[in-house]
Amino acid sequence: MIYRADSTGRFRAGAALLACAIGRGGMAPAPDKREGDGVSPIGVWPLRYVLYRPDRGLVPTTALPVRPIVPDDGWCDDPAHPDYNRLVKRPFPASHEALWREDGLYDLVVVLGHNDDPPVAPLGSAIFLHLAKPDYAPTEGCIALSRPDLESVLAMAAPGDALAIEA
Repeated sequence: MIYRADSTGRFRAGAALLACAIGRGGMAPAPDKREGDGVSPIGVWPLRYVLYRPDRGLVPTTALPVRPIVPDDGWCDDPAHPDYNRLVKRPFPASHEALWREDGLYDLVVVLGHNDDPPVAPLGSAIFLHLAKPDYAPTEGCIALSRPDLESVLAMAAPGDALAIEA
């Protein structure tokens, strides 16, 4: 299945039309994406696997691979580092995001196959499908859904599914 997110903040999952947050920089073609620009990259991105905070929810129901987040998990966002756009362990010497966050946005995360096979600096890192803020405030380039909506998408998702980010 191909899920679809568009620039108006609509997310299509089968017959369901859901609200979503997009990047603060809007959307742009993936070749124009740059690290830190806040842009959601236009393209079709495989749903790779799911990360979740085990202290804030049960293992999500999904056919996708699932892995718990632990406090020392991070994601390298330093284009000059060999682990760019990869899961890393903290402390980490280069710039990175902590995946164990207090704000709850990464309590449930789908890692998307954007710029990962192999990662090319500086075309963007950590493009995820994750939890939205209550007001659907813009993300740093990810697509974000409410927890109930993301849980329903995960319940439908299967290996080989993808997210199309469309202008």
